[in-house]
Amino acid sequence: MREFEVDIALGRIAGLRNGNAGAPRVLALHGWLDNAASFLPLAPYLAHLDLVAPDLPGHGRSAHLPPGTDYSFSGALHSVLDVADALGWERFALLGHSMGAGIASLVAAGCPQRVERLLAIEALGALPEDPARTAARLRQAVAATRALRGKRLRLFADPGPAIRARMQANGLSEPVARLLVERGLLSVDGGRVWSSDPRLTLPTPVRMTDVQVDDLVAGIACPTRVIYADPPQPYLPEPERSRRVRLLPQGELVVVPGSHHLHMEDPAAVAAAIGDFLGARATGPAA
Repeated sequence: MREFEVDIALGRIAGLRNGNAGAPRVLALHGWLDNAASFLPLAPYLAHLDLVAPDLPGHGRSAHLPPGTDYSFSGALHSVLDVADALGWERFALLGHSMGAGIASLVAAGCPQRVERLLAIEALGALPEDPARTAARLRQAVAATRALRGKRLRLFADPGPAIRARMQANGLSEPVARLLVERGLLSVDGGRVWSSDPRLTLPTPVRMTDVQVDDLVAGIACPTRVIYADPPQPYLPEPERSRRVRLLPQGELVVVPGSHHLHMEDPAAVAAAIGDFLGARATGPAA
């Protein structure tokens, strides 16, 4: 995959693209604090597609939101549509992992006329909140936001400690962590710092309720395939995650043994689970 850049209302969005113009169009959306490199291991299996993986706002090499603004799923939805507009894509498929799958769910539900298909890995819809915790969550988010001001970014003399930190935090193998870290570090005087916006680590001030998330998922009209790893993540346990898939009007579920970043750790298995869902079936990496 090669570097690409587009300009949207927010600013410059960077990312990776395989350059297969004229093939089925797929926007690939990465997870929280990841970046476009999330799709590098899977990309050879999807060489038959026009695969575009942007660094979402605040991530990787893309622009951060202006000071005084907040990151939200609704804002990310418009950024995704702005990227599609900049590419000249009226209709396209979405491939999302974790947070990216959540954002893709919102795009598919909120702008169904533009989304042909949705392939969601390790997430569907949004993380709900108990209505009784609404005020508590808001207070936590406000306190964390006010406390963030003036905090300094951690400085790394070389990528090694950052790679080990990602391995420990997310249970990643060294090669996978290295891919994400090498794209996620910014060179500064004295070393390197994370390029991602520190505001991404703040708690979400308001979340949907279970009922709202169910309605969102039920509103995804396009054909949808959901790929979950086994064992499940604690934040989306069984049988809840399978129940949510059943709400999809045209949904199907595939469960693959693996970890949360299974599309990076075992791309062959994930490619087999994708099959011909996004276009002509790929049987192996491109030569």
